[in-house]
Amino acid sequence: MNPAAPTQARISIIGAGPGGLTCARILQRRGIPVTVYDRDAGPDVRNQGGTLDLHADNGQIALREAGLLDEFFELARPEGQEMRQMNPDGALLSHQVPDADELFKPEIDRGQLRDLLLGSLEPGTVQWGRDLASVSGPAKGPRRLHFTDGTTLQSDLVIGADGAFSRVRPAVSPAVPEYSGVSFLEAWFNDVENAHPEIAGLVGQGGAHAADGERGMFAQRNGGNHIRVYLIQKVPVDWISTCGLAPDDTDALRALLLERYAHWSPQMQRLITDNDGPYIQRPIFTLAVPHTWEHNPTVALLGDAAHLMPPLGVGVNLAMLDASELAVALAEAAAIDDAVRTYEQTMLPRSTENAKILEGGAEFLLSIELPDLGDDQGPTAQS
Repeated sequence: MNPAAPTQARISIIGAGPGGLTCARILQRRGIPVTVYDRDAGPDVRNQGGTLDLHADNGQIALREAGLLDEFFELARPEGQEMRQMNPDGALLSHQVPDADELFKPEIDRGQLRDLLLGSLEPGTVQWGRDLASVSGPAKGPRRLHFTDGTTLQSDLVIGADGAFSRVRPAVSPAVPEYSGVSFLEAWFNDVENAHPEIAGLVGQGGAHAADGERGMFAQRNGGNHIRVYLIQKVPVDWISTCGLAPDDTDALRALLLERYAHWSPQMQRLITDNDGPYIQRPIFTLAVPHTWEHNPTVALLGDAAHLMPPLGVGVNLAMLDASELAVALAEAAAIDDAVRTYEQTMLPRSTENAKILEGGAEFLLSIELPDLGDDQGPTAQS
């Protein structure tokens, strides 16, 4: 049976992304022991993805609860709130420039945010190289975590913060992500002020979007003089292989993209083809709407594990708000079951409301209207 008090429980968070680390940080601030398990061999084994914004009405609320809001503002880029909308010819259709003191949704690189959160945790909180395979055991607990290296351990509460293809989700829900029909192809541009000055000038300090109704492009300034461009198409999930190519066939993919974006101006085509290194495929997956499940006293989901939506400005923000509310509920409840129930009573209606608004929204990325792509790392989180 579950221990009566969360302070006496074995709490396991699966996934060391922003949601999982935020939850761990707040739990530790409230005096509750927790361990985070992540499949990566270490914190630096892979690129953490591009830039994201944290909104004052969700992500920043979580950072305030974590005691890290001031540190966030020291790292964030308020100028990254700039947004440009262009047509395929490169003509500027609209230009939003933030006020000098605007802090509603400043940008921060995902890697910087992760380092901030990791640095705030007690040493040894994250166990690296622990790839979860499944969760077993009775609903009332204890739960058993099965890792791919053959090891197991028991836990009184398992928190699934492990993204789109969560290994924790099957313990409470049969739902699996479905391909939206829209895919990103990510391109990187390095040392842009020196190596790609025209592209740097075109994109500005924030984001730039263009679309023709059938295909689109979203470019975004990252920290460290980098820009990432996401080429957006409505294609089969296996479109690269069906074209007889492989993801690392960079020259052949460039030639194909030039055909597909042939009517775009040469200036805009440089955003598509002048990238440094290979392209990275990012198909967009979502969960059915609404995604709910019967309450379980020993398993909780947050972020993409609970509510996977198109990347239209809410993903990381909702994950961190989920994490904050779950951690606070655990700190203030007499029993784990009560805390999880309290958390779900707020999280599930909120996520359902947002998911309904964004349902089918991946195709909006192809629209000539300007989408809110401030938090554009949904695809990265899904990979």
